[in-house]
Amino acid sequence: MVKRLFINPQTGTATAEDWHAVNWQYVHYKVVRLQFDIAKAVREGKWRKVRCLQAKLVHSFYAKLLAVRRVTENRGKKTPGVDGELWTIPQAKLGAAKRLTDHNYRAKPLRRVWIPKRNGKLRPLGIPTMYDRAMQALYLLALEPVSETKADYNSYGFRPKRAARDAIEQAFSCLSTKRASQWILEADIKGFFDNINHDWILRNIPLDKKILRQWLKSGVINEQAFEKTEQGTPQGGIISPTIANMVLDGLEEVIQGLAESRNTGLNFIRYADDFIVTGKSDYTLSIVKDFIQLFLRKRGVQLSEEKTKITHIDQGFDFLGFNLRKYNGKLLIKPSKGSIDDFWLEIRKIFRECRADNADVLIRKLNPVIRGWSNYYRHVVSASIFQKLGNLIWRKSWQWAARMHPHKSKHWRKTKYYRKTGRRDWIFNGKHERLYQIGQVPIARHVKIVGSVNPFDPAFEEYLETRNFHLWNASNRGLKLSRAFQRQEGHCLVCKQPITIETRYEVHHIKPIVAGGKDTINNLALLHPDCHRLIHAQFGTVIPTGIYGLNAQTELLEQVN
Repeated sequence: MVKRLFINPQTGTATAEDWHAVNWQYVHYKVVRLQFDIAKAVREGKWRKVRCLQAKLVHSFYAKLLAVRRVTENRGKKTPGVDGELWTIPQAKLGAAKRLTDHNYRAKPLRRVWIPKRNGKLRPLGIPTMYDRAMQALYLLALEPVSETKADYNSYGFRPKRAARDAIEQAFSCLSTKRASQWILEADIKGFFDNINHDWILRNIPLDKKILRQWLKSGVINEQAFEKTEQGTPQGGIISPTIANMVLDGLEEVIQGLAESRNTGLNFIRYADDFIVTGKSDYTLSIVKDFIQLFLRKRGVQLSEEKTKITHIDQGFDFLGFNLRKYNGKLLIKPSKGSIDDFWLEIRKIFRECRADNADVLIRKLNPVIRGWSNYYRHVVSASIFQKLGNLIWRKSWQWAARMHPHKSKHWRKTKYYRKTGRRDWIFNGKHERLYQIGQVPIARHVKIVGSVNPFDPAFEEYLETRNFHLWNASNRGLKLSRAFQRQEGHCLVCKQPITIETRYEVHHIKPIVAGGKDTINNLALLHPDCHRLIHAQFGTVIPTGIYGLNAQTELLEQVN
């Protein structure tokens, strides 16, 4: 018999030691309801109620479960902090949720690692311990409804339901017309995350000050030496991007105030700490720059004089990996040269590392890189660039085949590694894998999110649900996955939470292939990664025969819940 983790609605306690049996649908419902109440109190200006609701949320066992789930599912789940601790097994995850508390909480120092930048310099990254990450994720659940309600409309970085493609589409709207502003202020903040004033954060971020101070003053272990952190918020903390966003929120209001006073054509677009301001003259933007400096100085940061510049649209500029430039009065947005170079270097590196591997291994390493890069740029003028890169990748595959089989004929290599699919020939294949064809990626215009949308406001629930369906159908994920997504009404069958293009998902075969199941639409289900593990943890590789009927997905859900 499968263990069940029943969460008592009154006490919020668990009665069984089984992480995989948590009723995540009910957990999400309880946490989201509190988050909606916090956002409503913010809109009404009831800050005392906000603090009470935040305290209630961070002491909720449901929220603690979600916090632990987040830090054990994201990409950093296998990266330990200074204590070397990881939560990889269900018992450790459930135990962590039970002992997560702010009582006598002391944050441990961060583990310093260095990430190489494109210009050859190194970016510092601070890795908290798993416990500190979970505490940050817990308090982020209470802070995010506040930050989203107070956020700038044209801020798109590290916010739910928003992405870089929204920022680029907003830039297109502001610059594409004949009467649009022709000058752009490209702003770059010098060492933003490392220099934010701690006193400003403690005064203005609506969160428990004792807990917040622990994260800000935790210190760093750099090459086995302890270093104090007197300013800044560490890059690598789960809550750091939200705090950084709140530090810059209000800048759009300052610029709009300048735009109302005179006909300046000012528009503001921000992604995290990268932002641009459009204006009708370089003189106007020089004045705007001074106001931005005043705004930032209060927060302990400043613009970089070397990297901040004012550019005419006919010269073009790079923003978020895109190049925006007008050619004979027509605005074209393309992948930037630096981004193309980085992509090609990564492709060449994979081919070089796989010189002794078979074709399936090579293709499995290439496809995620190619698919991810092409999906990022598939909403702009990229068709010719995709074609050129597709030809270069094909040439590299032919060189790889020639190196693997130097004594075989060209006809033999073609027969072994290249197949015909539809009207297209010479598609690189292994025994089980096929190379993703970047040259065939369709170009589709992205529809920008409405600026006033707040995911914690029930007034936008229907809009966000409709938008999620639209984004998924336009995401180039294939017919089978799109039909499975529509049949599930955009929700995971286990936890009943939305599956979006931002969330990770896994494809589950309701009847496993090893048990005779087929890779058909009727046998596929889209699940969140943890929900997928839940299924196999409860039923093993082969799920009981009772759920193989016409209503297999409904029966699967009944078996799980």
